[in-house]
Amino acid sequence: MAVALSPQYRDSALAALAGAELDVLVVGGGVVGAGAALDAVTRGLSTGLVEARDLASGTSSRSSKLLHGGLRYLEMLDFALVKEALHERDLIVSRLAPHLARPLRFLYPLKHRAWERAYAGAGVTLYDTMALGGGMPRHRQLTRTAALRACPALRKDSLVGAIQYYDAQVDDARHTMFLARTAASYGAHVASRAEVVGFLREGERVTGVRVKDLETDRIFEVRAQQVINATGVWTDDTQALVGERGQFHVRASKGIHLVVPRDRIQSTTGLILRTEKSVLFVIPWGRHWIVGTTDTDWSLDKAHPAASSTDIDYLLEHVNTVLATPLTRTDVQGVYAGLRPLLSGESEATSQLSREHMVGSPVPGLVVVAGGKYTTYRVMARDAVDACVHGLGRSVPKSCTDRVPLVGAEGYPALWNQRRILAQQSGLHVARVEHLLGRFGSLVREIIDLVAADPALGAPLAGAEDYLRAEIVYAAANEGARHLEDVLTRRTRISIETFDRGVNCAQEAAELMAGVLGWTPEQTAREVENYRVRVDAERESQEQPDDETADATRLGAPDVVPVTATEVA
Repeated sequence: MAVALSPQYRDSALAALAGAELDVLVVGGGVVGAGAALDAVTRGLSTGLVEARDLASGTSSRSSKLLHGGLRYLEMLDFALVKEALHERDLIVSRLAPHLARPLRFLYPLKHRAWERAYAGAGVTLYDTMALGGGMPRHRQLTRTAALRACPALRKDSLVGAIQYYDAQVDDARHTMFLARTAASYGAHVASRAEVVGFLREGERVTGVRVKDLETDRIFEVRAQQVINATGVWTDDTQALVGERGQFHVRASKGIHLVVPRDRIQSTTGLILRTEKSVLFVIPWGRHWIVGTTDTDWSLDKAHPAASSTDIDYLLEHVNTVLATPLTRTDVQGVYAGLRPLLSGESEATSQLSREHMVGSPVPGLVVVAGGKYTTYRVMARDAVDACVHGLGRSVPKSCTDRVPLVGAEGYPALWNQRRILAQQSGLHVARVEHLLGRFGSLVREIIDLVAADPALGAPLAGAEDYLRAEIVYAAANEGARHLEDVLTRRTRISIETFDRGVNCAQEAAELMAGVLGWTPEQTAREVENYRVRVDAERESQEQPDDETADATRLGAPDVVPVTATEVA
């Protein structure tokens, strides 16, 4: 039974967090924190999760939306990491979240004849071999004619042939939210807009945290035998609250992505292109393409990393080297920027569990997990909880999250096969049912029930017709959305999928949320205005020439809820 992350649930979770000593408290509601909460609670440990903003509001909603082994790591000879990531990719697609993740076909254009085909072909063959049994189709070698048939948008002189291979895609923000919701369904106490403002100590030992409920300004204590710092790019900020220097440090690297309408690039497949620095992806995303990404150091505001005009021009320039009809700034529908948490300054005392992520315990009672990539979140979460178990000093079952499907996964394949019947029963178009199944899985029946109870909710949201009005109500009632921004940027992707960035549908969406969250007309108007100001600031920041001016411009929009000390996301 899926627990609803409702306003009432949040109240009860906060009360439970304040009223008992937990085995494990996770700080940070990104994919690793949500994964750690699920890992801990499914081992029989009493578990809590607190997040200062919204679930997945940091890095975990701003990725390339890919589940992949990382072809470029093969060139670095990091075979173990690639094999681990491919295993996790296939596990998510086939068992853990088949309703949220799906295979994706990519084309790698070849610019040189024999040697490049042999070199790249050997790499992709190894990639396929490492993933044997995962269920993905194997790669194929394509002639130039076949490649252009799959992707007519390519310039004929930009390739001599191509390799076609498969990876996978996931809606990162929804997947993270589903992880947290699954953890709640197993008994974890999950609360967003709950900021850690200090740590509790008994001598050397960390024994819990002080939490500020940002919706009410109330501060309370949460006691726990083990606390996990899973705050990604905020790791060092959170560590500073403990008053101890961390064993390793995390620096932020900014990656930006452009969203363009599907008709701007004529192709039946995604693309992967080499640049002088790394790789560039062109990724199918519903009725859009995602083009990304960049990789630049970022030392400015972590909550709202800004994309500059220079960043946007960089991506357009590189993707246009292979497109017959170049993309222009007017084709760009949405832009988003995210920060990668990269490890730096590791000490010898750190336990290196993988090349990509690290887990350490700088003081008794505190476990820090950092680094890594989205695809291997489950391994990172497992390793962090393993470290907690060591600190608990008692027998605890091993991780079982490789066998725990997320809510919505159970029965999904059968419902997909029955989508035409569901369409007939609900009165919704079959294309609409497919869209809902890919966002909710077997929880689609809860959306259909909402529409049955109030047929007006079966209408599309004006100005964002890909989404039903029911989806907005459901986000506030069942998915932990507390503010308009949560719905338009993470529960849906309206903020990057519409040319107006969601401004035109903001009023209607806010009114739908108001009925669930009990907003007054004044609160509703404030949410709409806050969102409009945010969009204006983002648009203006994307016209600025460099990071410093883009950051200063983006910070012109205030947070929907003031966050006081360290940001945790």
